[in-house]
Amino acid sequence: MKPKTTNHWFILALLATAQFMVVLDVSIVNVMLPTVQHAFHLTESNLQWIVTAYTITFGGFLLLGGRAADLFGRRRVFLTGIAVFAIVSLLDGLSQSGGMLIALRAFQGLAGAFMSPAALSIVLVTYKEGHERNLALSVWGAVASGGAAVGVLLGGILTQYLGWRWNFFINVPVGLFVLIAASRLVPKHESEETHNSLDLPGAISVTAGLMLLVYGLVKAPTDGWTAHTTLTYFIISAILFILFIINEKRAAHPLVPLSIFKIRNVAGGDLIQLFVAASLFSVFFFASLYFQEVLLYSPVRTGLSFLVVPIAIAIAATNAPRLIKRVGFKPLLVFAPLLTAIGLYILAHITVQGGYFAHVMPGLIIMGFGLGLTFVSLLVAATSGVAPQLSGLASGLITTSQQVGGSLGLAVLAGIVASSTARYITNAHSLSPLTQAAGAVHAFHIAFYFAAGFAVMASILALIIIKQKKIPIDSPVGTGAL
Repeated sequence: MKPKTTNHWFILALLATAQFMVVLDVSIVNVMLPTVQHAFHLTESNLQWIVTAYTITFGGFLLLGGRAADLFGRRRVFLTGIAVFAIVSLLDGLSQSGGMLIALRAFQGLAGAFMSPAALSIVLVTYKEGHERNLALSVWGAVASGGAAVGVLLGGILTQYLGWRWNFFINVPVGLFVLIAASRLVPKHESEETHNSLDLPGAISVTAGLMLLVYGLVKAPTDGWTAHTTLTYFIISAILFILFIINEKRAAHPLVPLSIFKIRNVAGGDLIQLFVAASLFSVFFFASLYFQEVLLYSPVRTGLSFLVVPIAIAIAATNAPRLIKRVGFKPLLVFAPLLTAIGLYILAHITVQGGYFAHVMPGLIIMGFGLGLTFVSLLVAATSGVAPQLSGLASGLITTSQQVGGSLGLAVLAGIVASSTARYITNAHSLSPLTQAAGAVHAFHIAFYFAAGFAVMASILALIIIKQKKIPIDSPVGTGAL
């Protein structure tokens, strides 16, 4: 099914706006956390749940959301997701306690997990595979990779001038506009499957496994990687994944037909996404700490400092389809992560008294160009050759890889930064503010080097795994480039 409409580029704008809301709500709350902590008298351990509750449910339910779009209709699932997302955002802004806000953030992540893959799957079946789809995915890639940086800026402005509640209220009018416009313009996209049997054992096992994995990764830096609780989360998660695979092999209508991974670019794209996201998530987190704790920037100034990133991403992403048409997505997917690594290498040389224009901005710009090219070529590679009835699943897989990779990278690097800072201060035999700042910067250097390593690994995997030859859209699953 390839629905056609004269308004298809406006439809893309609506779908991208919805995705922008989902990505934005991961980062927009970071700047408001100190204000919320003071308002609700939250402890540090409880405060992190405002972010974690959203990411766990979002990452955990993505595969279920993607498959639901395939089975029950992409438009129906998308509209339901955007409606719930807007309603819960309103309730978030009206929260009267920290516990209420945390619980509602979990429901907000759940709505996003159904909305996001449904929107991307509509893009995949609306635009014919080739240059037309690449243009659409360039917009999607720019939104997906640049939304986090915009979120930091918007969160700072809203928190400082309107109050923290507007970080959530802003979703309501935007969500209503997308809901009304999409209900009128987006074709129905009824299910192309011959059944609508949802694999409940598979859905429960993979969702619970993903949620425990993400939760364990988030808690590991504070609890310890070898702590009993951490190992318990990882072991139970591994058992659930094993049960999921066994179930998928036996189920008549599996949630995730394992044959989809026989399409080499799908499996390779999902693997590469893990490393790309691991480098991306850590950059915004540690750079934000550097701006506010070392350079003593205000929330708004911190957000403005990141503005060059989405600008660079947008420039690169809009030019990516032209480059893909000329040289193909594989050369771009090999080169672009290396460009990101160069930007991260530059950031690994920040100083305690460094200047933004001399020591930070060049690295952010180069990194932004690399990310823009990477995300577009990665989306093209990871969705090429996927049959229309599995487009929602493919969308859920690539987004799940992004969430798990980001959580894993941030968890690993946060632990490294904490231990490196403590070791530096201990060796310096001083607790002066200058020593603490120097210790933090030293640790950030190590984190950025590791992040650059993740980007290099993504490039190597692209060189080894990704196949350039494109597969017709109507190819059956499992008959792609092997």
